[in-house]
Amino acid sequence: MEIKSVAVVTGASQGIGQATSLRLARDFSAVALGARNEDKLDKTACEVKSGGAEAMVFDVDLREPQAAEAIVSGTLERFGRIDALLNIAGAVPQIDLFEMTDAQWDDGMALKLHGARRLTMRAWDALKASQGSVVLISGSAALDPKPGFAAVATTNAAIIALAKAFAEQGIKDGVQVNSVVPGAVMTGRRRSFFEKWAPAQSHRGRGGEEVPGGSGN
Repeated sequence: MEIKSVAVVTGASQGIGQATSLRLARDFSAVALGARNEDKLDKTACEVKSGGAEAMVFDVDLREPQAAEAIVSGTLERFGRIDALLNIAGAVPQIDLFEMTDAQWDDGMALKLHGARRLTMRAWDALKASQGSVVLISGSAALDPKPGFAAVATTNAAIIALAKAFAEQGIKDGVQVNSVVPGAVMTGRRRSFFEKWAPAQSHRGRGGEEVPGGSGN
């Protein structure tokens, strides 16, 4: 198969990342898949191939600085180009503002924010060469923060700011950059959020407590 276009997707083993990978298989010659669960990644890769695209798997932890190098250099070595980068990975702890430790804050930021930052920077030259695109997935909590998932809201807000900074540079370099705030998507993560909060929820005006909203990622 002639490789005319290549997309890189993180968080590709499940949820939005997996669904995005399968959709991109219709439009791209190859999809490079990054996540921390090799078994699930292999399943996604099989479905990508069934969708008509080549697939390459990277079993990496984006919290580690070397992960970006592994994904980008591996993709370029095999396919020779990168046309789109979709930063979707990032499970931030859903812990109350007054209960989260510094280590938990650092861990959430390391994966979703710094993982996306490092990967976008490492792929930038290849994206400039292809006049490609970058997407950074944020979450609805950035728009409506609550104390019960403060880290989720804070990290997602930082993702939006980061995307704007990259977008400004992208105007000069010919790289299109956007952040996306998905609506409600019933992923496993969102289901776990409901399971956590549903028992404690009460409606406004009935006891005076505030009902937590959707968390995003």
